[in-house]
Amino acid sequence: MPQLRIALNQIDARVGDLGGNAEAVVRWARHSAERGAHLAVFPEMVLTGYPVEDLALRSSFVEASRAALHGLAARLADEGMGELPVLVGYLDRSEVARPVYGRPAGAPRNAGAVLYRGEVVLTFAKHHLPNYGVFDEFRYFVPGDTMPVVRVHGVDVALAICEDLWQDGGRVPAARSARAGLLVSINASPYERNKDDTRLELVRRRAREAGCTTAYLAMTGGQDELVFDGDSLVVGADGQVLARTPQFTEWCEVLDLELPAALADAPEGVVDDGLRIERVVLTPEPLPPYEPVYAGALAEPLDDDAEVYGALVAGLRAYVVKNGFRSVLIGLSGGIDSALVAALACDAVGPENVYGVAMPSKYSSEHSLGDAAELARRTGLNLRTVPIAPMFDAYMGATELSGLAEENLQSRLRGTLLMALSNQEGHIVLAPGNKSELAVGYSTLYGDSVGAYGPIKDVYKTSVFQLARWRNRFASERGEVPPIPENSISKPPSAELRPGQVDTDSLPDYPVLDAILELYVDRDRGADAIVSAGFEKDLVTRTLRMVDTAEYKRRQYPPGTKISAKGFGKDRRLPITNGWRESL
Repeated sequence: MPQLRIALNQIDARVGDLGGNAEAVVRWARHSAERGAHLAVFPEMVLTGYPVEDLALRSSFVEASRAALHGLAARLADEGMGELPVLVGYLDRSEVARPVYGRPAGAPRNAGAVLYRGEVVLTFAKHHLPNYGVFDEFRYFVPGDTMPVVRVHGVDVALAICEDLWQDGGRVPAARSARAGLLVSINASPYERNKDDTRLELVRRRAREAGCTTAYLAMTGGQDELVFDGDSLVVGADGQVLARTPQFTEWCEVLDLELPAALADAPEGVVDDGLRIERVVLTPEPLPPYEPVYAGALAEPLDDDAEVYGALVAGLRAYVVKNGFRSVLIGLSGGIDSALVAALACDAVGPENVYGVAMPSKYSSEHSLGDAAELARRTGLNLRTVPIAPMFDAYMGATELSGLAEENLQSRLRGTLLMALSNQEGHIVLAPGNKSELAVGYSTLYGDSVGAYGPIKDVYKTSVFQLARWRNRFASERGEVPPIPENSISKPPSAELRPGQVDTDSLPDYPVLDAILELYVDRDRGADAIVSAGFEKDLVTRTLRMVDTAEYKRRQYPPGTKISAKGFGKDRRLPITNGWRESL
């Protein structure tokens, strides 16, 4: 059987940075070539970054992507890598009108290309376009109608893009019909909790359906609210996993494969889903037999808590670094939320670049200040204390505030102070709100919602505690100092709005609250279904009403790393002005 050495380059990309992304492709292609690869593969839309959103609608950006692709092909050849076929994702446009979609010629395409000997020898567009969750690809792209197959050293390699594997039909059965020896899918599939298990079973099933070894190359890194975990896979036609890459890490996985020889009379024409086989022959003859060097590594997937924590760190790091910031600023209350955000920040950008501010009021407890100081000691972050009592007294002397207005004033003074320090010193402010609070509106606009990024925006409160305990346990197992003070974890959660105040004065116990929210927010269950699941009727009614009336607050909250199937943002789009209420 012919042999083929494939290099899967699981790398990061920044949206819009065509030059930087092309530079990364050249660097990793060189690494692939130095290891003797016969085919180098890069992620979906790696040249433009993903998702490009409405940049796809700008003809200037589309043309810049096309020009960058041709420039990349020429550069690879000029730097001695012309004989290495390189598969990359990029943004293209259609050359013909698509009347069935009402799209004219020139409509954008989520595309892939094979670069060889200084030329773009094959282009193709994603066939299945996702239009759910965070995806709006029907808004932007027209689908591809070909089954691209490139012959490399006597092996027919079928090509696909992300959703082409996630949906039934299309290029997977077409690869079998084309008698391909290898199916390669390039992907920029965003991370979700537990998605790694789903992905593994998906690729195994598709490999069996395609009847050939299947390589699933994923992106890593982060872009705005999305994070990409890598976890690329190569699976044999029998479903056996041949290689698996680490999560949240840039990586080049090189693998020697023995694959079926291309047929002399390989099928042509139109196959499954009306896809037309488009073949390009690069190197028709197999290589002389060689001793395999790369057997393929099997990276152990992270456990659930480590995976979620890794996603939060990766998302925060990407947002800070890719937006040109060097340091972050956090209001430290001594509570669990700000403590977890601080630990994430220290892991993401280094404690020397994390600045904490304790802002006690007359209602702040001594342990709050002490816990903030202990957090700083354990992590090494920078801490200062700026009392807000004088500011509070000045406001109260100038106005007649009471009740909720008086309580919220404390939070808004802290928000104003954080933004002033951000302006003065150049730090990016991190908002510490969690998903439970955002869901029920338990936050103060222009107060604790102040910030440019919310690292735990998609983390329920019960998971906040779980992740804090995991991070401390992880440190202890390695002989390191646990970063989060035990008192921050064990004491009752409180915004310290008044003497003795705790969160449960206003909210149900968090395990109960989060269970209801998970059904309503994440699964779109109605009130009847939630009550049928065993929750008390009045509690469900009150909780759902809090969620429904807080939409205006959530719209004004900063972006934050998405880790669930339905985060607050593009996943969940509800009107602010909304007369519908769940009833029982």
